[in-house]
Amino acid sequence: MAIAMACALLLALPGETVTTKYLNDLFIFLDGVHRISAGQVPNRDFHTALGPLVYYAPAAGYWLSGSFGAAMPVGVALVIAALAPVAAHILSSRLRPAIAIPLAAFLFLIAAVPINPGEGIEALSFAMFYNRIGWVALGFLLMMYVRPARQSPYQILLDAGSAAFLVILMLYMKISYGIVGAGFLVLMLLDPRQWKWAATAIASVLAIGLMIEAVWGGTAGHLKDLLLAGGVSGKVSSIEALAGTLLRSLADFALFTLFSALLLWRTRSIRDFLFLAFCAGAGFMLIIQNYQSWGIFSLPVGAAAAAELMARTGETTSERHRRLLTVGVQLALLAFLLPAAIHNAAALGLHARLASTNQGQPVPLPNFKGIRLVQLRSERDFQLFNRYLASLEDGARAIEGLELGNSRVVVLDFVSPFSAGLGLHPPQGDSTWYHWGRTVNEENYLPADELFRTAHVVMDPKWPIEVSTAEGLRRLYSDYVEEHFDLAQETADWKVYVRRTPSSQQGEPGVPSSL
Repeated sequence: MAIAMACALLLALPGETVTTKYLNDLFIFLDGVHRISAGQVPNRDFHTALGPLVYYAPAAGYWLSGSFGAAMPVGVALVIAALAPVAAHILSSRLRPAIAIPLAAFLFLIAAVPINPGEGIEALSFAMFYNRIGWVALGFLLMMYVRPARQSPYQILLDAGSAAFLVILMLYMKISYGIVGAGFLVLMLLDPRQWKWAATAIASVLAIGLMIEAVWGGTAGHLKDLLLAGGVSGKVSSIEALAGTLLRSLADFALFTLFSALLLWRTRSIRDFLFLAFCAGAGFMLIIQNYQSWGIFSLPVGAAAAAELMARTGETTSERHRRLLTVGVQLALLAFLLPAAIHNAAALGLHARLASTNQGQPVPLPNFKGIRLVQLRSERDFQLFNRYLASLEDGARAIEGLELGNSRVVVLDFVSPFSAGLGLHPPQGDSTWYHWGRTVNEENYLPADELFRTAHVVMDPKWPIEVSTAEGLRRLYSDYVEEHFDLAQETADWKVYVRRTPSSQQGEPGVPSSL
């Protein structure tokens, strides 16, 4: 609990967001926050292949702080605070402190640190934070494979509630993690001592899912959006890509194999073998569909479970060399966990220091004060995003010069920061994120009538943040734009199109008329 609270406070207290990389990814979440604040619902009013919690978590941070600059760090801090009591129950009931404390630090630092796993401490960004949350929730869930060493009067209910919470969090953050979590619950049905809480958790997940659907009503739309994205990037990776991922994680697999071999040598358990194989196989499947070069975090979690189980078998024998092996395994586990934990702690501290001292260049959109671009080591990244900020400033001036009030703006680029950044009404029927080759391609895309259904202004970038995406969207939708919109203005960085017959009413059916 103390580790979790320390991580949450380091994120939330500065009240600002610092980024050095993937600035455009940050705008995905802030656009979603703005849409939710305007009354929109994910997968009903706008398209996204990400789970609704990806937007509702930072939206809660925005509602608490009143600032887009604090939305992401406070939102992630809230998720960590929600995970803390669940993690405390799971680890304290199953692990000895020598294993539980390092593992808790390892996992909570993954959740808190604003860097993509496998990148340097200077690559600060909240991009793809949902992957880090997914890994951490899965890590705590996997640790429930270890049978409780201390039974409380309500152990089954507490275990079932903890497992259901973690699976629901994964399902509605990113569905691939939720599917793996549900598969683990099915695996736990094979355990004669733990199947009751696993079955209760499965029933709870189904019941909670039905209740969420009754309120959300977006499951069907979410599945359609997942199928659309899956048609673009859901193909099996090439042998070269799979081999590259394996080679980058070879050291982790080697250490995990060592722990696995020692445990199976001690226990000769088929159930242990299935669990360890699940940790390795499910983790590998997850990383190959993530934008992530390193970090199969189910491997060190599986190693921690193996270390605990080996320690328990050592307690029942008087052979001195086995007890020494148990101590050696725990020290080896520390060596497995500490490098990544220290790396992430350094990055988290760096973000806190930079955010607390107002370092960097602010985003030149009025609502995004408190979000700063900082140059650390990568001059190329800074120049790229500094140029992007200049184009946003140019686009903002163009939109304000149109004097069309709260016009709904669609941008033919990776993301649209203008609605949130300028406080405009968000469009409906479009998406928060376009990425050529990952969410959209020539065969899989949103119909033009739906994407531009409520748009008043279309921004065509001359200097896009993602060139292939802008070019692809232009190929898909240029005919529709030319048919329904007029070129109203051309600046150094933008072509600005205005709908030929704009609506005279600000509030179409189903569209909020004010923020």
